[in-house]
Amino acid sequence: MKRLPIGISTFRKIREGGYIYIDKTKEILNLIQDYNYVFLSRPRRFGKSLLLDTIKEAFEGNKKLFKGLYIYDKYDFTQHPVIKIAFSGNLSKEELINEIISNLKEIQEKLDVKCDMTEDYAIFFSELIREVYKKYKKKVVILIDEYDKPILDNIDKVGFAKEVREFLRGFYGIIKDSDEYIRFAMLTGVSRFSKVSIFSGINNLTDISLQSKFNNICGYLEENLLREFGEYFSNAGVDLEEVRKWYNGYNFGGRERVYNPFDILLFIDNDFEFKNYWFSTGTPSFLIKLLQEREFRLIDFENLEVDERILNSFDMEKIELETVLFQTGYLTIKKKEKFLDDTFYILSYPNKEVRKSFNDYVLDYLVERVSTKTKIQINLYKVLLLSDLDRLEGILRALFKSIPYNNFVKNQIARYEGFYASVLYAYFTGAGFDVIAEDTTNDGRVDLTVILGKKVYLFEFKVYDEEPLKQVIEKKYYEKYMSYEEVYGVGIKFNNETRNIDKYLWLKFK
Repeated sequence: MKRLPIGISTFRKIREGGYIYIDKTKEILNLIQDYNYVFLSRPRRFGKSLLLDTIKEAFEGNKKLFKGLYIYDKYDFTQHPVIKIAFSGNLSKEELINEIISNLKEIQEKLDVKCDMTEDYAIFFSELIREVYKKYKKKVVILIDEYDKPILDNIDKVGFAKEVREFLRGFYGIIKDSDEYIRFAMLTGVSRFSKVSIFSGINNLTDISLQSKFNNICGYLEENLLREFGEYFSNAGVDLEEVRKWYNGYNFGGRERVYNPFDILLFIDNDFEFKNYWFSTGTPSFLIKLLQEREFRLIDFENLEVDERILNSFDMEKIELETVLFQTGYLTIKKKEKFLDDTFYILSYPNKEVRKSFNDYVLDYLVERVSTKTKIQINLYKVLLLSDLDRLEGILRALFKSIPYNNFVKNQIARYEGFYASVLYAYFTGAGFDVIAEDTTNDGRVDLTVILGKKVYLFEFKVYDEEPLKQVIEKKYYEKYMSYEEVYGVGIKFNNETRNIDKYLWLKFK
């Protein structure tokens, strides 16, 4: 079997080292033949660096590396000099400038050109492009990886982040000013800043992030799991449906959904154990700050309707929570809709890994002690497994008692059923239950449905209504699940003064 390319973003190393490579050269050929200036946004650890390195090798004319791939006999592999820059994060402005100058000096030496020695990064970059063009008599290719990392790593320090943004705007503007010397330029990153901010200096970029034909330019399709990784999966006898639930589901405007490559590689390498591989590699803490500042309901993230503007614009002056969640990969496109001349999207969690891990992550900040949260989640699992609904009341009371509400949310939110539903939703999903928020029936919707094996629990929450189970009974919400072995209804009325359970009822429907 070919080796797993874990942590490898160098195309040459993969091809010469006998590693699995998922062929993206059909999309690459489309890019380099039909476009001149390109921008691509994808979540972290989705293969952007490998994509840029593959493009670099194609432009440098290293045809032998592409033998057996789609592009091999369809492209002339004309050599072009390449300037490739990757940004680091958590740097001061001075450190960032020094890093850029250091990168430009390395490229100068590698391409064997001489520029006037200067510490002005703009002059240096501009002159380097011209001198490379003069020496090789070929137009230059510019590839910039993680273009936004210096900003995102400082996004919680708005003043400094803006300063870095202005600096980078000037740096990227040099690319546009050097148009006569450039064959192709591509920037990749996580976020898509609004064109009036960082991209105003290079406003001739074509954003391919949501173009359906480039939906699969990063990530794995299910056919890749069956073909390139087929030997691994067949030998393990793993349930592909469960793999799909855990790691598939990302969509960037196309018909097919893709897997996160990092997840699949780590899943195979860890003997097919289902864990949160991608999520655990780093979730930005400023997400929690955004949640704290907004009247959020976690259950809304199951079916969040947004317009195209929200997906395409990361504005530092007014950061939209939905934009951050989509661009960072915590939400993805579930459905695309057209209404008159406008396009709307329904967003949702891409898969079980993200749904479970994100809610568990929020709970770590919501609850004063993580050990308390974990104990409650374990007890929730035990009582639902045993259908011990009398004991469930005490566990839910302990759950709400463990949350210092006014340290996390605006007081007015807690007056509504939706917030209490959000808290329970986070607990159940964080514990790994199959949960359906606002579960639709033919006569209404249940606040929360929890499925555990062949048992179903329908939760209805009220703040002002004295009979929390009345709606479930009268509208027969339970009939939807009568094919299961056991079906229960749980009605809870909350008290806004105590911020806990005021009334608790349950019934067994089957």
